[in-house]
Amino acid sequence: MRTIQTKNMARPTMKSLLILVFSIAIYPMGYGQKTGKKAADSRPNIILIMADDMGYECLGSNGSTSYNTPVLDKMAEQGVRFTNAYSQPLCTPSRVKIMTGKYNYRNYIDFGYLDPNEKTFGNMLQDAGYKTLIAGKWQLNGRDGKEPGYEDKQRPYHFGFDEYCLWQIAEKGTRYANPVIEENGKRLETTIDDYGPDIVSDYIIDFIDRNHQSPFFVYYPMILVHSPFNPTPDSPEWKNPERRLENDTQYFKDMVEYTDKIVGKIMDQLKSKGIAENTILIFTGDNGTHTAITSYTEDGAYKGGKGSLKDNGSHVPLVAQWPAEGQQNIVTDNLIEFSDFVPTLAQAAGLSIPEDTDGQSFLNILNEERYKPRKNVFVHYYPRTRQVNKNYGCFTRTVDYKLYSDGRFFEMFTDKWEENPLDISKLSKKQEKEYRKLKKELSDKDIWNFDEVHRKTK
Repeated sequence: MRTIQTKNMARPTMKSLLILVFSIAIYPMGYGQKTGKKAADSRPNIILIMADDMGYECLGSNGSTSYNTPVLDKMAEQGVRFTNAYSQPLCTPSRVKIMTGKYNYRNYIDFGYLDPNEKTFGNMLQDAGYKTLIAGKWQLNGRDGKEPGYEDKQRPYHFGFDEYCLWQIAEKGTRYANPVIEENGKRLETTIDDYGPDIVSDYIIDFIDRNHQSPFFVYYPMILVHSPFNPTPDSPEWKNPERRLENDTQYFKDMVEYTDKIVGKIMDQLKSKGIAENTILIFTGDNGTHTAITSYTEDGAYKGGKGSLKDNGSHVPLVAQWPAEGQQNIVTDNLIEFSDFVPTLAQAAGLSIPEDTDGQSFLNILNEERYKPRKNVFVHYYPRTRQVNKNYGCFTRTVDYKLYSDGRFFEMFTDKWEENPLDISKLSKKQEKEYRKLKKELSDKDIWNFDEVHRKTK
């Protein structure tokens, strides 16, 4: 195993320079322009998988001793494992950020809602000629707040997806046994014998089968492992239909391991179609683990922190591989945040980086090209409403230090649970230097007017 430290930059290879020149020749004016079939077909397929409520501590490769995740652990060995990837602390803020590449203060409106005026990575890759699919969890129509168009089952098409197989577009319902699933505008007829994660992953397998001869993009915001904590088809209790909707945290382990199994199912399909080598596969989580779950790691107990601005609310797993171009068995401490996915996917597809993104591509970490590490990550968090409440917050951080907009400053390597904020009047020279840098990062963000507008909505 090799470790990449934050300051390292890999040297560009002749092969990487040729790829860059080739990409510029094909896409001189930015994304969305197409050329001949041969050139288009040489671009990598992209699959982005995002588990629901699975924090960093849930993978064996990240030190978990509670769960068996052999597929994801092997994926980390065959690719890159990121130790400092950060989401938002809750699902909608994370989904809006990852899909648009923008900080939440720029486009977050309300829980369960994605502004129809936004463009997503689906639009970007669809315009560039990729076949696109979203499968898994939607929850972006604004149904709870009855936002305009909340019953519109065409909304995934609007955001750049050719096909969809989704839970919770316009209707409420169970996500596991006897799930409420829509495929391309049609409600599926399901029974207690049907399992939501199997339905959507089967659709992904079929989509790959139908589109493996041309570049495709699959965005898979998983249904697992969000509560309720129900048995999976691999749980002994599943044999009794009356227990399939039983809610108990004991099933969380089964759910994590079924997640791992589904990732393996997708990887097997890529291999069977002979396209695994030229497919970029990324796995992450949308926020920390549910607070009802305490996992165990090599460093001891780790309580889930979903909804919290502490590390256990936003520190998520991130593993990625690109066999044809990428590195193997790499562990990197480079900082990654959810605004980085849009520019990463754009670069992977040979497109210009969108000008309005707040993110920075991390693709070059995968293929050992020159990479300039980001200096910090930034989280601006409105949990469930547009109004300021006790859970609202804003912070910026490096690997070692974290500064909140209310002035709390933490040294993370000595205080990972943020129990003892540093006294600003007694900082060492190194601490003061880090504090000033992070304070400037916060002051440079245009969050203050946004905050004032939202306070007026109370």
